[in-house]
Amino acid sequence: MTAQIGLDRLTGLIAFARAASLGSYTAAARSLGVSPSAVSKSVQRLEQHLGLRLFSRTTRSLTLTPEGRDLHERALRLLREAEEIEQAAFAARAEPAGTLKVTAPLPIGVHLLAPMLPRFRERYPKLAVDLRLSDRFVDLIEEGVDVAIRVGDLADSRLISRQLAPQRLCAFASPAYLARRGTPRHPEDLVGHDCVNFRYQSSGQSLRWPFRVGERVLEIVPDAGIVLDVSDAVAVVLAAGGGIGISASYIAAPYVQRGELVPVLAEFALDRAPITALWPESRRGNPNVKAFLAFLGEIFPSPAPWDLLIARAAGLERMGGPV
Repeated sequence: MTAQIGLDRLTGLIAFARAASLGSYTAAARSLGVSPSAVSKSVQRLEQHLGLRLFSRTTRSLTLTPEGRDLHERALRLLREAEEIEQAAFAARAEPAGTLKVTAPLPIGVHLLAPMLPRFRERYPKLAVDLRLSDRFVDLIEEGVDVAIRVGDLADSRLISRQLAPQRLCAFASPAYLARRGTPRHPEDLVGHDCVNFRYQSSGQSLRWPFRVGERVLEIVPDAGIVLDVSDAVAVVLAAGGGIGISASYIAAPYVQRGELVPVLAEFALDRAPITALWPESRRGNPNVKAFLAFLGEIFPSPAPWDLLIARAAGLERMGGPV
């Protein structure tokens, strides 16, 4: 006679595997769309059923016990098998439907993805989009995410990637600030200017300002009077006359169009890591993913309109070239 696993135990295994992978009940709950207490109770019931302690708990973290580590590997294999079954069923369906989970950095999500989602939903009304905006590194496979948009060409043998557009960085300042303090003509002229810098929330490190000077790349960490950890806030401070700062072109473009910012040192600007889409190999035939990847071509045309706008504002002859 074949033993049958109960729904409660299966739920416990899913909650346990996600909590073990992410390191907390809160993160697991966010990933699963339930409350942290629901995850905690599911794991506790699983421990009671198995008669094992799976986590060593402290007030700040979860650590797998030796028994928990062994069960975690087995639970992940089970969930991967379930994922393959689900994706095979999706691939057999021609029309996009259900829920598409997408993760992206906050500024890309706010400025580029979110404004286009209504058009995407008009095209595929049976497909709901769950867009998660964060700088946190997301394991697509373990968290069940369909597509990730990231900055950088990040190699992962489990994932397929496609470059969408260059991430172009340029220095900007308000016309009022430049009229008051003068316009720098070379990166070395930034000394003595008021600078506004960005600090990464994930690492706490300040942005290194990249410039191409002849054949070499010059990176500067300016002595900034204002440092912020949200890129949109940097643009707001610059538009208010706070000084000179670095911004991605897609963030600065609306300010440039309104005349609130102008490019500075544009001839020295340097492209950084590209904006890249990644998705699991198991999603290759998924109609939801295929539809969204095709739509990304509309969101990220080549050349990008925001890069063209800034190139024109900077007076560069090569439209679409580095800004």
